[in-house]
Amino acid sequence: MTPKLDLAADPVDLTAALADIPSVSGEEAELATAVEVALGEQAGHLSVVRSGNAVLAHTTLGRPSRVVLAGHLDTVPVNDNLPVRRTGEHLHGLGTCDMKGGDAVMLHVAATVTEPRHDLTFVFYDCEEIEAARNGLGRVERELPDWLAGDLAIVCEPSNAVVEAGCQGTMRVELRTTGARAHTARAWMGVNAIHALGDALRRLEKYEARTVELDGCTYREGLQAVRVAGGVSGNVVPDEAVLTVNHRFAPDRSPADAEAHLRDVFAGYELTVTDVAAGALPGLAAPAAAELVEAAGGDPVAKLGWTDVARFAALGMPAVNFGPGDPTLAHTQQEHVPIAQITRCAEVLGRFLSA
Repeated sequence: MTPKLDLAADPVDLTAALADIPSVSGEEAELATAVEVALGEQAGHLSVVRSGNAVLAHTTLGRPSRVVLAGHLDTVPVNDNLPVRRTGEHLHGLGTCDMKGGDAVMLHVAATVTEPRHDLTFVFYDCEEIEAARNGLGRVERELPDWLAGDLAIVCEPSNAVVEAGCQGTMRVELRTTGARAHTARAWMGVNAIHALGDALRRLEKYEARTVELDGCTYREGLQAVRVAGGVSGNVVPDEAVLTVNHRFAPDRSPADAEAHLRDVFAGYELTVTDVAAGALPGLAAPAAAELVEAAGGDPVAKLGWTDVARFAALGMPAVNFGPGDPTLAHTQQEHVPIAQITRCAEVLGRFLSA
């Protein structure tokens, strides 16, 4: 039996209801059906479609601009943190922060803002918490690309109820060194590949990361060793070693710029890019983005991690993060969300979107 959601209810209660419906990545069908049914029954001004375990809804009012609101339905695996419980001014439990609070705000706005000043698109998608190839936004982009078009995208990921503009890019590279094996009793007959990483580690230790200001937002870059692999056995000089480095780069750099920078930093080493995702410029000069910042009544800040705003930016749209919850609590057993932030986000988006 499909759980019933009351979209006009207090978004705090709606957050709890959403979080109590199982939705670990790949298992969102029950929640997607509940969202689809609720929108169909309680938001008659919206057209609703289903794409796998993603649910999309939009208005067609002929407004001169369109705002896309997006939120993922899935969570990481349960970690003895369900069912949801309320203590004082917080909701505790899996997904309350990442990101059922944001989903609840979106659903509440979808049902209650019936005459918006912008045409609206709502995208509730699946499989965000696992490998990028399964991310429901990618499927929607391939199969229903018109549903992602707009003048501003708001991804309701947790941002402490503050507008976080754009996002940084991320790149992982491997530095590989080679040597020659020998018995450690006769080490001078070999070449130690692990020792050959020493200069690269010293370069990392001395590295000074950039701080970049864009649209009034400060992005702090980073370059960190995240893994070292090598060794044959306890009495053999190793002939191969690999150092994995993660680079977080400001959105004024393209992936090609970031790679060129790392090749310069690690000149002389064999370097292979193993993973990369472009960042997203803040785009706060766009009219709709400026209106949101004004409605939020605070100074926007830079998003220092990577989120799906980058997918929207790649489509040529300014994109921001705005949702309840502290992102540092995401994926932890102690995950929780302040009730006041859920209420604030609903009020800000309602004020921003209402005619």
